[in-house]
Amino acid sequence: MVIDSIKLKNFRLHRNSELNFSRELNYIVGGNGQGKTTILEAIYYLCTTKSFNRSHDSEGITFDTDFFDVSGLFKDFTDNKVRCSYDRETNRKQFFLNDKQIHRSSSIIGKFPVVILSQADHSITLGAPADRRKFVDSVISQASETYLSILLEYNKTLRQRSSLLTRLKEYKSKNLLDQLDSWSELLIRNGVEIVKHRLRFTNEFNNYLNSSYTRLLNGTEIPKINYDFLGTNGPDKIEERFIEELSSLRESELIRAANLVGPHRDDFYFYVNDYELKKYGSQGQHKTFQIALRFAQFYFLKETTGKTPIFLMDDIYGDLDNYRAVKTGEYLKEVGQAFLTMTDFAKYENLNKSGSDKLIYVNKGDVSYA
Repeated sequence: MVIDSIKLKNFRLHRNSELNFSRELNYIVGGNGQGKTTILEAIYYLCTTKSFNRSHDSEGITFDTDFFDVSGLFKDFTDNKVRCSYDRETNRKQFFLNDKQIHRSSSIIGKFPVVILSQADHSITLGAPADRRKFVDSVISQASETYLSILLEYNKTLRQRSSLLTRLKEYKSKNLLDQLDSWSELLIRNGVEIVKHRLRFTNEFNNYLNSSYTRLLNGTEIPKINYDFLGTNGPDKIEERFIEELSSLRESELIRAANLVGPHRDDFYFYVNDYELKKYGSQGQHKTFQIALRFAQFYFLKETTGKTPIFLMDDIYGDLDNYRAVKTGEYLKEVGQAFLTMTDFAKYENLNKSGSDKLIYVNKGDVSYA
């Protein structure tokens, strides 16, 4: 799958930009704040209906305008026209696939798989457990519509149960406690399925991670992701442990009015040569692990979905030493279509641009080609 072209209207600095892309590498070059990352953001919008930097839709609108409109053409076995627009006055976002409006984001997730490697990825290996859960959930959700559906239902249950716990903190009653039991049953049912999916994913994904890491460092280090739920690293006693922990923390949940048990509080642990990365890893090991995670995600999604994901890389090369830059550049040549932003193409001779690649310059939202 490739994205053939894209149009940006009133999207950040891009008042009216039209771009045609190579099916291989697309180098997007420009100074800081000139609008090069916006092109990646627009592609990500079309693939997922949202921004990769967690910004609100209204932040994407060009100053002194009231809407943005992003559209693109995806080519695979068939052509797909995709369009996303947002209107500030109505605070409404609309998404269209082949001129038919799509009302649920879950209908799009996974249809156009995408991988984004950016400087923000440092939070995956160095940040809070929520950052690692977000990474894992985003990968599985693109590969499994079932998982995405269960995850959405689980998050809905968390919100309802949290609201109920808040009411119970003020007004304890038999009726409300009975409702809590009902929501707890639903929490357990969906939570158990999430844990099982995550366990299967981790076991499978470690093979992709090891392959990508070896490709980057020639097998000198061995990476691993470990995940367990309440001390359970297999599918046999997940529900039993879930029930036990909910029971033991029931009073604490009532006092704090918070959901204290479930996969929404889990963590994933990263290791290099059996040493925990977050505690003992060097800066170079963190960077290599982050890059390997994204290449592993690419190949996992490619094999799982049968579609070649679009690979986005935002301003990464400035943080890499020459060895990692060369290895990453070689690896990129194998993935198919990819988009790389950078401030100065001349600095990166190791990228080895071919005749089929495209060099795009961006200056204050204006686009030109080399």
